[in-house]
Amino acid sequence: MKRVLVLAAVAEVATGAALLIVPSLVGRLLLGEELVGVAATVARVAGIALIALGIACWPGPPRLGMLVYSAAVTVFLAYVGFTGGGGALLWPAVVLHAVLTALLVRASASGNEAKT
Repeated sequence: MKRVLVLAAVAEVATGAALLIVPSLVGRLLLGEELVGVAATVARVAGIALIALGIACWPGPPRLGMLVYSAAVTVFLAYVGFTGGGGALLWPAVVLHAVLTALLVRASASGNEAKT
């Protein structure tokens, strides 16, 4: 079972990295259409989520996957906002993910399993 979980983790991280780096190519190869505009932004967030899922499935503490996801989405959404994109809920989402990241870091640092 451990080998299957590691294989799944590697596949998710690879797919997530591809979505993060070249979302239009992945869209063309998987769906027959390039992902452009807001679809590319959503695909990148999905890529971050897949990378975090792969990390969570890797042997080790699963909360690390959520920490990676929350921190990476905070940075990416802030980047989207600073480059002129986003809607009314973009900055509240950035703040929410920043707070969640801080809470996850605190929980990881204290080693508190019950609150994660």
